[in-house]
Amino acid sequence: MKVLALIGSPRKGSNTDILVDKVLEGCKEKGLTAEKLYLYDFNISACTDCRLCKSDNYECAIKDDMQQIYPSMVEADILIFGTPVYWYGPTGKMKLLIDRMRPFIAGKKMQGKKGVLVVPSEEGPKACKALLEMFRMSFDYLGMEFVDSILSAAYERAEVSSNKKDLKKAYEIGISL
Repeated sequence: MKVLALIGSPRKGSNTDILVDKVLEGCKEKGLTAEKLYLYDFNISACTDCRLCKSDNYECAIKDDMQQIYPSMVEADILIFGTPVYWYGPTGKMKLLIDRMRPFIAGKKMQGKKGVLVVPSEEGPKACKALLEMFRMSFDYLGMEFVDSILSAAYERAEVSSNKKDLKKAYEIGISL
């Protein structure tokens, strides 16, 4: 089975990245293969609601770096969405990616895939309610199974590194996949 981690944080090596790495460590121990993409390394345009993705080929008409991300998403069995909380939602890059997943609704290419959510937030889990619900509804809309989430209190760069409880939980999520 293949795991794809989509990192929606602009900070490489910080809280989101550290937690996702722990999930991936557990996955790799179970023999799963993993790929990690940093969304801030890609040029992702906003969805223009042209609705061409609802046509026969179910492909997005916008020719940007999403064309490099789509195949990895289709090939993956498990998708990990990692994003810090920005104004009680995902980062802008993560939101752009989610909006551009529209071809997968009509094309049904996400059906049966598993989804995991990794979210560090300055205010902790209670500040993640809206974001968590957005992902749950999105996964349901796409026909994906919401498997688990790690919602961690972390704000300063790499702060989560000292949170052994959340690091262990992230690893155990990976093992469970």
